[in-house]
Amino acid sequence: MTAEAGVLPDHTAVRVALWRALHVQADPPPHVVEDEVGLRLADPGDGWRARPDMDERDTRPVRASIAARARFVEDLVVERAARGVDQYVILGAGLDTFAQRRPEIAAGLRVFEADRPGPQEWKRRRLTELGYDIPDRLRLVPVDFEGDWWGQLLAAGFDPDRPAVVACTGVTMYLTRDAIAASLRRIATLAPGSVLATTFLRPAEDVEPELRPFQQAAERGARASGTPFLSYFTPPQMLTLTRETGFREARHISAEDLTQRYFTTRTDGLRPSRAEELVLATT
Repeated sequence: MTAEAGVLPDHTAVRVALWRALHVQADPPPHVVEDEVGLRLADPGDGWRARPDMDERDTRPVRASIAARARFVEDLVVERAARGVDQYVILGAGLDTFAQRRPEIAAGLRVFEADRPGPQEWKRRRLTELGYDIPDRLRLVPVDFEGDWWGQLLAAGFDPDRPAVVACTGVTMYLTRDAIAASLRRIATLAPGSVLATTFLRPAEDVEPELRPFQQAAERGARASGTPFLSYFTPPQMLTLTRETGFREARHISAEDLTQRYFTTRTDGLRPSRAEELVLATT
């Protein structure tokens, strides 16, 4: 793994990038999303597919969920860009590769990738090492999600008075409920027509029984790495919080919804888990 001066990528972000690549390499086409750029960024070495958390059979529902949420957000950005929305904010960007994979769409947007300073520095360096430009339209914004991430986003050139797409996937479980509510209230003040797509983690008892051990193992790993899971929501709880914090509309995007969108024509039985689902909210 490329690293220097003690700066490392977030282990969860790397795992998500590898699952996206595993979907391309282990699952037959058509692929829900095609992303091996994140694999290049992570540079995990030749034996990465032998990692226990990359087991092709056991991770099928998880990697399907990761691929589906990435595709859902990407489709949302493309659809809103066609309506003239030209700001896209990715909170907890990790190894997101939209700007590198979809340059024809990103060229018409100002993309703000917000993440913690250390992983953000690492990603900036890796993009440069791999020969990817970081144009002015792509802003890598170092933030503290329990602190003033909003001020840092504004300082990077984000205009809250113009509509935006905001994506926050794989983040809320690491934040306190108060921090989540504060962030939602802030995003709800964006210009009318702005939209937020955010994931939330369901409690273990709300997850498919066969996947509960996998989620519990993820919880243990998160604690051991110093980034414990702090917040869980049922769909009604997440919808209530979203509406209470000021959004005009909020809709639960379930695993079943994602299956209908992206998996019904597949013959290999690949389906997303309901462990982590989405809410789509508009201002």
